[in-house]
Amino acid sequence: MKSAWNKALVRWLLLPVLMVSMVVTQPVSTDAAEESLKLNVDGAILIDADTGKILYEKNADTALGIASMTKMMTEYLLFEAIEKGQVTWDQQYSVTDYTYKISQDRRLSNVPLRQDGSYSIQELYEAMAIYSANAATIAIAETIAGTESEFVNMMNKKAEELGLVDYKFVNSTGLSNADLQGMHPQGTEEKDENVMPAKSVAKLAFQLMKDYPQVLETTSIPSKIFREGTTDAIKMDNWNFMLPELVYAYKGAKVDGLKTGTTDFAGHCFTGTAEKDGLRVIAVVMKAVDSEGVGSYKARFDATAALFNYGFAQFKKEEIVPGGYEFKKQKDIDVIKGKEDKVGITVKEPIEMVIKSSEKELYTPKLVLDEKKVKDGSVEAAIKKDEVIGHVELVKSEGTDYGYINGTKKSAEVVTTEAVERANWFSLGLQAVGHFFGNLWSGATDFVGGLF
Repeated sequence: MKSAWNKALVRWLLLPVLMVSMVVTQPVSTDAAEESLKLNVDGAILIDADTGKILYEKNADTALGIASMTKMMTEYLLFEAIEKGQVTWDQQYSVTDYTYKISQDRRLSNVPLRQDGSYSIQELYEAMAIYSANAATIAIAETIAGTESEFVNMMNKKAEELGLVDYKFVNSTGLSNADLQGMHPQGTEEKDENVMPAKSVAKLAFQLMKDYPQVLETTSIPSKIFREGTTDAIKMDNWNFMLPELVYAYKGAKVDGLKTGTTDFAGHCFTGTAEKDGLRVIAVVMKAVDSEGVGSYKARFDATAALFNYGFAQFKKEEIVPGGYEFKKQKDIDVIKGKEDKVGITVKEPIEMVIKSSEKELYTPKLVLDEKKVKDGSVEAAIKKDEVIGHVELVKSEGTDYGYINGTKKSAEVVTTEAVERANWFSLGLQAVGHFFGNLWSGATDFVGGLF
């Protein structure tokens, strides 16, 4: 009796533990996971770095201050100039009064430049990408465009070419114009600031990494000595504290970029990228604060880590439509003036997409025929094998699909499965006669039917 009572007592005591265990081990729904993020930021976005698929966004269309995330555009234009042969890595830059004065302002992130000094574009670029050195950034702008004022024009033009929206570049660095000691670019005002929405920032990062992936070779460097071995040597610790071995190192995946930004106007911002198990994501957080509403380095890296955790836990690349897929309701299409009346159609290449692991079944293939080739539901012979007659799009039956950073939809070509030769003149004549009598008979039937 006593033994039975003891067993009952043990079960009673263990009940709360078992209940907690059940709660902990219960899988978290993807919708609940998104809602649980509750980021303390003014704007944020998470995208797949390979395709630009948007995985999460919060107030991502509102233009906000971008601070030194601006330097991603300067990096893009530098790589482009290098690619075109307009600038070389070993090209020397002679310090101007402007860059000298800015470099001596130690309130700002800078490597001090000698007034009579000469520096290679390579070392100026490293100072910009690793240490967010502002005078070094202006030096690069002057090298490419002659003046920072002209470089700003290039920045805004390139932003338009890349399809960014609601952007405004007023300098090459992301500093407040008020910090430029009255030397701000012509055509801009002293109180002007660089602004963009999180979605445009992510698109800029996406294009930078797509077109010039070598940028990560530099942004992944945790620390480097500028002008090592000289009296001007200065240690450049990367402001991206999420890199391995740094104070907020992210343990869940490989972080190797991309650009921080901090000003009074923009607050604490960060464009980060990380890769794990073949999935690379780009996260943007803007004006991050802690639970008490105070901006800090930690706040922006905490917000970024939350986005990384969400992305890697909830999403994976899935094959939604296999190659050779046939549409259940339309496996073929009518052919006119051909030796065959119909031709099979199929999806040429598989469609892969980064989606929430639990939502694969929510996507349905939708056939979209090319109206220039398919008229009144028919295609005219002659037809080649693998001739493109349309494409397939994916339609989500429920829940949110944020789409892609460049506004396009994931699709694949729909092609014919075989060739259909054009019928000869005799066959075409017989077809015409057949169609004539067929239409005549149909009309007569309708007429007679109308009498009764």
